[in-house]
Amino acid sequence: MAPPLLTLAGIRKSFGGVRALTDVHLELHAGEVTALIGENGAGKSTLVKILSGVYQPDAGEIHIAGVAARIGDPTAARRLGIGVVHQECLVFDNLTVAENLFVDALPARRGLVDWRAVHARAAALLAEIDADFGADTPAGRLSIAQKHVVQIARALAAESRVLILDEPTASLSQRECAELFRIVGKLRAAGCALLFISHKFDEIFALADRYAVFRDGQSVSAGMLADTNRDELIRLMVGRPVEQLFPKAESTPGTELLRVDGLARAGEFEGISFALKRGEILGVYGLVGAGRTELARTLFGLETPDAGSITLAPDAAAAGLALVPEDRQSEGGILPFSIAANVALPNLARLAPRGWCSAPREAALAHEWIGRLQIKAQGPAQALGSLSGGNQQKVVIAKWLARAPAVLILDEPTKGIDVGAKAAVHAVTSEFACAGNGVVMISSELPEILGMSDRVLVMRRGRLAGEFTRAQATSENLLRAASGA
Repeated sequence: MAPPLLTLAGIRKSFGGVRALTDVHLELHAGEVTALIGENGAGKSTLVKILSGVYQPDAGEIHIAGVAARIGDPTAARRLGIGVVHQECLVFDNLTVAENLFVDALPARRGLVDWRAVHARAAALLAEIDADFGADTPAGRLSIAQKHVVQIARALAAESRVLILDEPTASLSQRECAELFRIVGKLRAAGCALLFISHKFDEIFALADRYAVFRDGQSVSAGMLADTNRDELIRLMVGRPVEQLFPKAESTPGTELLRVDGLARAGEFEGISFALKRGEILGVYGLVGAGRTELARTLFGLETPDAGSITLAPDAAAAGLALVPEDRQSEGGILPFSIAANVALPNLARLAPRGWCSAPREAALAHEWIGRLQIKAQGPAQALGSLSGGNQQKVVIAKWLARAPAVLILDEPTKGIDVGAKAAVHAVTSEFACAGNGVVMISSELPEILGMSDRVLVMRRGRLAGEFTRAQATSENLLRAASGA
């Protein structure tokens, strides 16, 4: 067997106190597609950013064609022959296809752009992969699938030997996927080493030669796809017991608190119906692009549905709903503001009944919740942005709990926080539900969903793909529903 074209050995990466990658190993071979498989949060995105030069590893070695390499920045990655096709379609709509292909390295002649060479080289690259659009086409007129092809052609323009396909089919139709896979097949036949990241097992088995499984930022298995099957890969992805991080108090769900009937929002989700009972934690699981965050924003009223209804029990309507968003720094809190000011914002009617906020009341409310949630801070006057991620999240949760809502919507409530902070968030969530309130918990972490939910809804491509009781909710069942396996 020929040696691998790219090898990673002992790669480690941490962000603050959170370890994202621990002793990761990966091999990519010329003329083969390797599928990188893992749950959300397994470390796949961090690895892609290391390979593309966005992040630097804390430890470990990278070899390309047997030679040690340092990928210092994205320019270095391109120079070393590493290209990335992102899910987000990173092209400039106001430029032509040819201009997009050479935007970072326009051919020049006597100090001026050689436009004839630009268009000639672009046309040759597009012909090489049988693209169904021309070099002069404005990128803004292309479909999402065609924009992915532009990214592939851009990698070829940079003479990439390694190509990373990061969730490229998340927004594509079946026909568009087939066209993209045809082009990937041509690249494989030409000797390119491809890393394919996807949650869709049908695509993985149709396209890839090898697999590598990540779990909790570690390499857990690798091999030939012909020697394994879907069930084995699912077990490798989630093969651990639910950790003792979920101090969930048992409660008996009571009467109906919230009902959602036929909720839909064009292009995001449709036909969503469920009920939430008092004392219940309802987990919502799904993979990237399933429509979970869009559903949360619509439930909270940030987006207007195109169809369906949301009904809250009459005695709970005044208390309302609260949303702890996934992006706590941009949407959950105001980082330059103090803890006291952040906690006060949703509670101004109580703290400022006559239009003037009482500083002592504001400080007292913050003190109360700093104690109740064990927020590690110097005091209410400390800026939110100076706290650790876990303590920032506690403040964001505290500001809504202080308002005493009837329903708390949590979108990725423990994303990027340490183990101790996770346990504290889980404890206060359980306490809130046991008080007769309802919780909708959206999470990409299977242990969290399994450990905290009384019932689980699974979303896939904007629709409900399954509903599971606590007894039915196993890792394998949820993953199968989420991925369509």
